Amino acid sequence: MTDAQKLERWIARFPPIQALSSAHLQIARGTVQFPVLEAGATAYELHDECAHYLMCLEGRTRIFRMSESGREVLIYKVGPGGTCALTTQCLLSGGTFPAQSVAEERTELAALPVGTF
Repeated sequence: MTDAQKLERWIARFPPIQALSSAHLQIARGTVQFPVLEAGATAYELHDECAHYLMCLEGRTRIFRMSESGREVLIYKVGPGGTCALTTQCLLSGGTFPAQSVAEERTELAALPVGTF
């Protein structure tokens, strides 16, 4: 898939992007990246700095914390067309990621750098 096709798919999957001013859309188009996570790959670790606003194009991630007894506590999952509320909170607060995020299957993301967000 070409970069132009990736951009168009991203904009189609997230319609609010179309409402950006032409100047802001140009900035977003110039800075967005399209990482791919294989199943089991980590998007964010507990206490990582939030470097990108992640939007799920395809696939699925799970966001969880580990309990004191070592059990995984699922917070929620993010699938196609979804975003992570904890990442949004992290970016807005300037804090660190309060959980872990791991791809459950091959997952394609759109990632806006924090400066663009």
